[in-house]
Amino acid sequence: MSSRRLQQIIPSVATSDGAGVSLRRSLGRAPEARVDPFLMLDEFSSDDPDDYIAGFPSHPHRGFETVTYMLDGHMLHEDHLGNRGDLLPGGAQWMTAGRGIIHSEMPQQESGRMRGFQLWINLPAAEKMKPASYCDIRPEDIPTVALPGGGEVRVIAGRVQIDGREVAGPVQGITTEPLYMDVRLPANGRFHHPIPDGHSAFVYAYEGSLAIGDESDVRRLPAQSAGVLGGDGPVTIRATDGPARFLLLAARPLREPVVQYGPFVMNTREEIEQAVADYRANRLT
Repeated sequence: MSSRRLQQIIPSVATSDGAGVSLRRSLGRAPEARVDPFLMLDEFSSDDPDDYIAGFPSHPHRGFETVTYMLDGHMLHEDHLGNRGDLLPGGAQWMTAGRGIIHSEMPQQESGRMRGFQLWINLPAAEKMKPASYCDIRPEDIPTVALPGGGEVRVIAGRVQIDGREVAGPVQGITTEPLYMDVRLPANGRFHHPIPDGHSAFVYAYEGSLAIGDESDVRRLPAQSAGVLGGDGPVTIRATDGPARFLLLAARPLREPVVQYGPFVMNTREEIEQAVADYRANRLT
């Protein structure tokens, strides 16, 4: 069986969000830079508190899910529903905005490294107005699996097959059937994994460069870039030029219209106008 090929490279670009947090955005840097149902991927990484200390003060969302995964540092999540979650190194949060949620993510440190990712995943039209929900995922609840040739995989969402063993991440039962893995490979290490046919998939290389594809079609993905995978079947990834770390994400595409206005993602302009009106009138939730 042939492997999926590297179809498109989306380099990340420097930008800022929240109250001035410095980050790099790959998916979502432009409307055409999306991989249905994935809307946006931000990487934040800095040892300078000026780059992150202002955090993400209270702000609204409607119509999609946000996933924050921390590598280093400590942030506190709070929302209008009364949820409170400590995002610790190696932990994550999975928030379904649904019909509306107002939350904040604020640094709980004044120095040191703050490093992680925020991913936005679209909701199907039938679920955009469902009640909001929040899941705080502790670092110890994310399984870590050693790879036979060295390296390891952390499984945040979905189920993976590693060396004949099935491992389930803490997030299951999502309509888009997301797969979310954080993979570390040694120099020249190789990772081969199945992805359901018909599912969209991409790789984000955040340390080192990668070679993606089988022997007949190998292409290189540089660091701090998202690589959109084409075709069906499994994916084969190898670390080049030293050790590497990357995110591998896949999900069932929705194939529905996407209309976005800042923190609101709906299917029509009229629904966006309603979301803005609801927020201004305190009716978002």
